[in-house]
Amino acid sequence: MRKLNFSRRQWLAGLALCVPALATLTPAQAADDYPSHPITLVVPFAAGGGTDSIARDLARTLADRLGRSVVVENRGGGGGAIGAGMVANARPDGYTLLFATSTFVTNSAAGVATNYDVQKSFAPIALLGRGPLLVVAAKDLKLKGIADLRTLAAKPENNLNFCSAGNGSINHLAGELFKQKTDAHMTHVPYKGSGPATVDLLAGRVQVFFATVPTILPQVKDHRVDLLAVTSKTRSPLFPDVPTVEEAGVPDYDISTWWAVLAPAGTPQAIIDKLNKDVNAAAADKLVAQRLKDEGAEAFSGPPAALAQTLESELKVWRAVVQKSGMKMD
Repeated sequence: MRKLNFSRRQWLAGLALCVPALATLTPAQAADDYPSHPITLVVPFAAGGGTDSIARDLARTLADRLGRSVVVENRGGGGGAIGAGMVANARPDGYTLLFATSTFVTNSAAGVATNYDVQKSFAPIALLGRGPLLVVAAKDLKLKGIADLRTLAAKPENNLNFCSAGNGSINHLAGELFKQKTDAHMTHVPYKGSGPATVDLLAGRVQVFFATVPTILPQVKDHRVDLLAVTSKTRSPLFPDVPTVEEAGVPDYDISTWWAVLAPAGTPQAIIDKLNKDVNAAAADKLVAQRLKDEGAEAFSGPPAALAQTLESELKVWRAVVQKSGMKMD
């Protein structure tokens, strides 16, 4: 038998030819087998809130479609930054996903310290839905609408304030944008979450709240706060008689919160595409669609690129608001 002799150079050349082929096979093989075990959906907020409820309905519906368990894991803290950071640093194999809200972007725009980059550390999967914020006021102010709020906020001596779920939250930046468009004098009062902010609003210790629908809807229905306007471009089907902020005289004020699913950057495209298809279908399912409707939101269906565009455009908007306000995150 003839003995074959290979030089080190020949061996390396052969290996170089094989590596690209292996690299192209691995993601495809992973996608073919995906998912082979349970998926973790990280919710970067405490259990029991509106965001958590939507995430759990999505997880249940998504599990039915994928044939594997989708386990919700709540990792609250840092305005959502702790949970997001966990996902950003997870293995990019499609088994650890982030359930994000618009605060994911506003935190970044405001310069809240994180260990990730909103655009570089994640692979967008799908945007589920969008809903307006509700501009509400404490009952003792006796405000009837945005015009009354602007009149009160026109005078610094009235010491008007607005609360939020924390520095850099969607509530915070929505209030800052309102101030910039109306020359209102309002002091921002941040809380560690929407729950404590709502408690103090009801007690009259803070006065105005640009609140998400899940946060404040029960109090609005019970007439414990005064609803002045909705922040979206069009009126909310939950409150068809309540004007938008723009209709109330503030041009180009169109703010909404949203819910989306992302994976760690580097997740194989085949897995991203599969998840996009299944998340879109799950969001359109009766359980999730009804949940979004109950929260005053509309379901959304689109490719990963649509979510990527949302992240890019909103980062631009909110960074401009932050720059103009001169706010500094400690």
